[in-house]
Amino acid sequence: MSYAYTPGLSVASATTVRSVRRLPLVGEVVSGIGNQVKAEDIVAKTDLPGNVRILNVANLLSIEVAEINEYMLKKEGDLVAQNEIVAETKGLFGVFKSQAICPTDGSIESISQITGQVLIRESSIPVAVRGYVDGTVVETLPEEGVVVETYGTYIQGIFGVGGEAVGDLDVIVDNASSLLTPNLIDDSHRGKIIVGGSMVNLEAIQLAIEKNVKGIVCGGISDKDLHDLLGYELGIAITGSEDLGITLVVTEGFGQIDMAQRTFDLLRQRQDMQTSINGA
Repeated sequence: MSYAYTPGLSVASATTVRSVRRLPLVGEVVSGIGNQVKAEDIVAKTDLPGNVRILNVANLLSIEVAEINEYMLKKEGDLVAQNEIVAETKGLFGVFKSQAICPTDGSIESISQITGQVLIRESSIPVAVRGYVDGTVVETLPEEGVVVETYGTYIQGIFGVGGEAVGDLDVIVDNASSLLTPNLIDDSHRGKIIVGGSMVNLEAIQLAIEKNVKGIVCGGISDKDLHDLLGYELGIAITGSEDLGITLVVTEGFGQIDMAQRTFDLLRQRQDMQTSINGA
């Protein structure tokens, strides 16, 4: 089993924390400077453009590409529905028609007389950025987001996987050397951030996902269990975007490493308090 440890990560019992809440592209900021926000409050929102689907109408109808507009039942900008007929030939005596069927809900983005293809833009995807922490908006980023300031305990892990999660903190082991094992996890931990001691194993993580636990904080994890959880070698990469159904933050490193006593004591003192974690 491999081991890794990096000292010097931030651990503060009480400090001012600023969280930048930014959209992936320009949109609408719905909170202003001085607003009090909760972790679950939407502070900015936008719509991501849907994917583009290509419908080769000329090929489907067996027509010349330059003639495509003669057979279109829809024009650029029109809304369309999945399985709707968007183009068809006249057929013979009204029968034996060839038809082009829309593959998805969306809108007609373009009709090309050069390629004979129709581009269909799928419906936009709404995206909302939430406060992540309870606090005050101290800065707005026009069309992008806000900065939320709060005051609380801040603990930086050595690494993590999974996205942002918010839940009540529950320390479920007796000391910083204790293993976080499956027998310690039950239905009462649904929606919580649970804390272990020296190590969490794969079985415990899988059970936590099954029990809808929001997140796990622990001292270490074996590199094999992490590989099996992710399905690939992590390597040197930016983490936090993994869709695992849970967020994992490791405070010390790979292997069975006792959580730093100061870190463990701070977490135990914050029992039952709302906690925000991020694997990034």
